[in-house]
Amino acid sequence: MTLREQIQKREEQLSPYACRSAQTKGRQRPEEECPVRTPFQRDVDRIVYSKAFRRLKHKTQVFLQPEGDHYRTRMTHTLEVTRIARTIARALELNEDLTEAIALGHDLGHTPFGHAGERALNSLMPGGFAHYQQSVRVVERLEKNGEGLNLTWEVRNGILCHTKGTPAATLEGQVVRLADHIAYINHDIEDALRGGIIYPIDIPLEASNILGFTHGVRIDTLVQDAIQASMGQKEIRQSPQVGEAMQTLKDFMFESVYTNPLAKGEEGKAQDMLRMLFEYYRNNPDELPDDFQFIRAEEGVDRAVCDYIAGMTDPFAVERFKELFIPMGWTVK
Repeated sequence: MTLREQIQKREEQLSPYACRSAQTKGRQRPEEECPVRTPFQRDVDRIVYSKAFRRLKHKTQVFLQPEGDHYRTRMTHTLEVTRIARTIARALELNEDLTEAIALGHDLGHTPFGHAGERALNSLMPGGFAHYQQSVRVVERLEKNGEGLNLTWEVRNGILCHTKGTPAATLEGQVVRLADHIAYINHDIEDALRGGIIYPIDIPLEASNILGFTHGVRIDTLVQDAIQASMGQKEIRQSPQVGEAMQTLKDFMFESVYTNPLAKGEEGKAQDMLRMLFEYYRNNPDELPDDFQFIRAEEGVDRAVCDYIAGMTDPFAVERFKELFIPMGWTVK
């Protein structure tokens, strides 16, 4: 037996509700199996080595281009989701490799400037724009010079279903959806406290009494509850009490942070920048990088422009805006 076959043999001992790599629905393009890694392990590696994954370190989570070193970025958010998801998957005897691949890839299509950028592109792109759909597009179409990463169906399904709508077809994908919510609500609270947007006394007491009063305790409560509520089940669940407490925190964050002018006052400027960049490249498509000219030829200018801007990091978008719209000072030689 190859090492891969030995690993797949061990996967037979997982929960009956786990997704086994030997039973994957496969890839868009058939490939020869790796003798060492399972299909899901290969997907993890492909995502980590992708350009889109590296760009996450310079994309906004909540605060636009924060000056402090300890605020989350889209990269650190992704890593925190991955750790929470793997902890839950391990406890439930699910496939950790599949869980990890979905978690690492779930935000690859996120825009510069976070959800503010997503809203801007949604208003500009005919047919709309959603980051979870773009994440799938990244792995299917945009990476590797248009070849995509050729990931397994289960990973792509988990990425597509990680935020809302129909739940993922696998429990591993459902774990990532919950882990994403657990991670962002709690680390956004911590970042908002650090930034002076909210104070500990502002956090709803009814939620803290159930989940805990610190970042670590809240996450531990939420993770343990998900494990206990989902044990032996065909779906990933929360207990009613804990689920309601988490929803209370989520509502609080939308009211106090996600729509707070102090935290979000610069988002309008960021959206204006993306709108101007979109219109510029729409009117000057020959200036799109070569990587996006094949998309222009096959799917149209709007699609190519949208893909280019969605892939930008925050600082790259600002730099392109400066180059195109801010006059340079005269330099005497």
